Amino acid sequence: MSEAVIRTVTSPPDLLPSLAPLLREWLPRQRWFAGKGRPVTGFSLVAATDLLPADSRLGLHHVLVRAHQQDAPAGAAAEGPGDCYQLLIGTREALPPRLAPALIGHVTEGPAAGRTAYDALYDTRPAEVLLEALRTRARIGALRFERAPEQDIRAGLVPRLTTAEQSNSSVVYGDTFILKVLRLIVPGVNPDLELPLALAREGCPRVPAPAGWMVADLDGRTWVLGVLQPFLQGATDGWELALRELAKGEDFAAEARALGRATAEVHSALARALPTVTLGHAHTRQLAEGMAARLQEAARAVPPLRPYEPALRTAFTALADLAAEGRSWTAQRVHGDLHLGQCLRAPGGEWSLIDFEGEPARSLAERRLPQPAVRDVAGMLRSFDYAAHAAGVHGPGWSESCRAAYCTGYAQAGGRDPRTDPVLLRAYETDKAVYEVLYEARHRPDWLEVPLAAVRRLSVPDPA
Repeated sequence: MSEAVIRTVTSPPDLLPSLAPLLREWLPRQRWFAGKGRPVTGFSLVAATDLLPADSRLGLHHVLVRAHQQDAPAGAAAEGPGDCYQLLIGTREALPPRLAPALIGHVTEGPAAGRTAYDALYDTRPAEVLLEALRTRARIGALRFERAPEQDIRAGLVPRLTTAEQSNSSVVYGDTFILKVLRLIVPGVNPDLELPLALAREGCPRVPAPAGWMVADLDGRTWVLGVLQPFLQGATDGWELALRELAKGEDFAAEARALGRATAEVHSALARALPTVTLGHAHTRQLAEGMAARLQEAARAVPPLRPYEPALRTAFTALADLAAEGRSWTAQRVHGDLHLGQCLRAPGGEWSLIDFEGEPARSLAERRLPQPAVRDVAGMLRSFDYAAHAAGVHGPGWSESCRAAYCTGYAQAGGRDPRTDPVLLRAYETDKAVYEVLYEARHRPDWLEVPLAAVRRLSVPDPA
């Protein structure tokens, strides 16, 4: 095993003030910026570390910074005033044309005056620095780079930034590894590292085992910054695959069934690896009340939802009533944000689940709570509706076929068909559809009809 490379390095104290005017314009334009629609009023530095010297031809600064905004809600993900973001900022005298999309701006003062600042993950050399730090288990200032003891990380793998829009940034190294660099950072145990490590110990083949990870040790707490995993070469994510099959007019039921089996296998492994709890009357009542509160908030914000609010509320009261009669449910650790885009199909047909971060808008404590496994099932069922809409398919036939096949596959591997607990499934699917209504109204109004169609269906309970 390589000896850890230890360096005590911090960036100049006037680095952030010199970058702040540029970040104020650049940060809100990023896909992963969580505070859309609210102006950035200022920044405060959490930590800054030089990974390459500021006075070299290429400077590389690792920066954790809080962005303060007007009218910021008491967000679940916020830890203190303002959201904390991880930035890897490169500085050069001039940017080559290939790095034009990475431009942050031209620095006019401070230690990088006269240089151009840019998002360094677009650049080969800075990305190589991260992999080398993981390979050598480096310690640089507050940053700690770890790798799995049994994992061999070869030097010299050529990096490339993935182009897919997502809430984080990912760099692929030579079709061997993929490094997910988290953008919205909170201190504590992050499920995006915790759960794949637990599944690796359990020997679950459905989730790539972490090969390494980046953390920061600050104020007595650990902040997870990134996770390195094997790159599944030739794999296609479920969303792309579903759209491709829809475009060809092909049936997706067999893939949905296989995906249901994969989901159940992951759930079973998580239940073995980590503690489970029983949800009795009090816990289930709190769960139902939380769902009802989210419905009320969404109906206030989205007028088209209001006519359905009373009928949708019955999904949550039915769940609470069932618990009052003595019914209980098992809760366990789950994926937390499962949809087609979080699943990869290998060329040989095997499905894997990725991105265990959970919903970034929720607090870390919420994302780590045990929950009924049907929450993940509901997320996937909703994803089939979205795929059908994206492909322009009218009518429920394709989506219903996929939903049925997925539940059948889940039952084949997990021993319990989600449809045999219709009250719980309806409550979770309703909660997910309400979340989607609010999200689409705020961010993608053209997609609002997708969750509203589900709302209309869910407001009329199936007599069966």
